[in-house]
Amino acid sequence: MAKQMGIKRTRKLKIQEAASMSSQSTAYPVNNTFVHPEMFSISGLQDMPFANCFYIFLFITYIVTLLCNVFVIVLIYSEQSLHNPKYLAVSHLAFVDLCSTTAIIPKLIEMFLFTSNFITYKACLANMFFVHCFNAVQSLSLLILAYDRFLAICFPLQYHSINTNSRMIIIIFSAWMISAVTLSIMVLLITRLSFCRSTVVQSYFCDHGPVYRLACNDFYPNYIMTFLVTALLLFVPLTLILFSYVAIGIALSKITTAEGRQKAFKTCTSHIILVTMFYLPKAIIYMAAPLVSFHPNVRIVSNSLSEIIPPMMNPIIYTLKTDEMMESIKKHFIRIQDKDRKI
Repeated sequence: MAKQMGIKRTRKLKIQEAASMSSQSTAYPVNNTFVHPEMFSISGLQDMPFANCFYIFLFITYIVTLLCNVFVIVLIYSEQSLHNPKYLAVSHLAFVDLCSTTAIIPKLIEMFLFTSNFITYKACLANMFFVHCFNAVQSLSLLILAYDRFLAICFPLQYHSINTNSRMIIIIFSAWMISAVTLSIMVLLITRLSFCRSTVVQSYFCDHGPVYRLACNDFYPNYIMTFLVTALLLFVPLTLILFSYVAIGIALSKITTAEGRQKAFKTCTSHIILVTMFYLPKAIIYMAAPLVSFHPNVRIVSNSLSEIIPPMMNPIIYTLKTDEMMESIKKHFIRIQDKDRKI
């Protein structure tokens, strides 16, 4: 307990030092030059009860996420029967899940272990770009999977001619390009801001919103860019996914037998669960933020959980809820057993 109190006091002192250092920069002329701090301080989870348990949970979550997503990628790569557009998109989602959690959790654990909440200005911008970019690609990856299910159910006869592996690669590449270009513009707009007051970021990473609100000059362009990025890379994909399932529902209603409808719908259940896990917490947070005043720790914990839980659960759900994946796992273990017997 004494050690934990000492760590909390150290963090408070460092944050106060960062705030005092930033306050000294007010002497700079902010009208003609941009004042960029040497460092930002990430507030993290200040004074949260049982913070140690939460960080241990983050570490376990990260290990499980790594193992599960690597397993899915290796399984799809090694099984010839899974070399098709659908599982190309599934393996891509697993890769993005690895990237998104790696961009967040290791830095949080480092802050906890070394009680160092400071991050340089350029590192902060890089952290901001990668976390938001991977999050955007996750959103677009779920849209790509919805597109695959839409073609498979609504256009079953033309599916293999329309949705080829090469076209899926082009679509995935386009998702990365759209996210990278859009997020680059958003991050570059931060460089036009002057930080002459506090440099303490009220978040668990260099989050775009909490960072630009620290500026002492006009950040209206950043506010507009936040709105555009959220709409383009979060709510537009969600809207298109919902429209695709409306079309899928209409197509299912035209199937004459109940068994046929159930079989076709079963191929969508994994994706529906993934979409719900990814978008629902974010939608609640975005809608509740203007209406309810949350304690900073509540907001940080809810945001962090919405970022780290889906990447951990995505491969588990896709593996357990997809017949092709389960069959491939069985074949894989049968081959391993056969090799052991021969040896």
